[in-house]
Amino acid sequence: MAPHYAILDIRALEAANSHLAKRDLTVTHTQAVTLGVMAVYVVVIALLWNLPYVRWSLWPFKMLVIAFHEFGHAITACCTGGKVESISLDPHEGGVTHMRGGISAVTLPAGYLGSSIIGALLIFAGFDIVASKVASIVLGVCFLLTLWWARRDWLTIVTILLAVGLLVACWFIAHGEALKWVVLFIGVMSALYSVWDICDDLIIRKVNTSDASVFAQRYGGSSRCWGVIWSIISLCFMAIGIIGGIAAFRESFSEQEDSSKHFIPTI
Repeated sequence: MAPHYAILDIRALEAANSHLAKRDLTVTHTQAVTLGVMAVYVVVIALLWNLPYVRWSLWPFKMLVIAFHEFGHAITACCTGGKVESISLDPHEGGVTHMRGGISAVTLPAGYLGSSIIGALLIFAGFDIVASKVASIVLGVCFLLTLWWARRDWLTIVTILLAVGLLVACWFIAHGEALKWVVLFIGVMSALYSVWDICDDLIIRKVNTSDASVFAQRYGGSSRCWGVIWSIISLCFMAIGIIGGIAAFRESFSEQEDSSKHFIPTI
């Protein structure tokens, strides 16, 4: 009879695990609100990105996301044996990372994909206040590295200092609740940056000096093809961030606020 009981136990365990898996991906009310806010962010950012006269309102956040983009180039250059000379941002919404060495097959797509990964992680963290606090600390470390590489570029320095100021200020609003929504906004914009920027560079304006164009020149294929591939990968990263947030953070708003009071509490 022992084997029979063992089979029953295994089946019961499998059923319980299946039930937990289904329950973990069931969207709670708090998560539904978060997803709704994300949808609003996507629509608002898409409109402001393209509408004349009002697109300037996104300029500070565009500069921040471009800093993420350049950070992706820089960190992969360091990881593949290269050396970063400097990072600079351009007032006309561009950026450049001067580096020597590294593996260009990795460093070229790392700008778009790096900002997408950062965006996905911020979206994941944006489902919870405490996680948003942790994410803001990690962002601070990334900002310090970027400041070191961009220490001669005033626009990069000002952009990062303003971003740090915004994040610090949000820590003191309702025990960090505002930080959750700011982190989520930056995450959505960063995750979708590659999609919008690739469309802008390769379809609308067709810029020949984009990362995708340089990648195509060196490794074959067309810039649009690589741009589409990178965009699809970016959307996949974003989807993973959303699913991970739904599975990991299931507390209500009040529970999140209570937890936040005990994690590096603020007045």
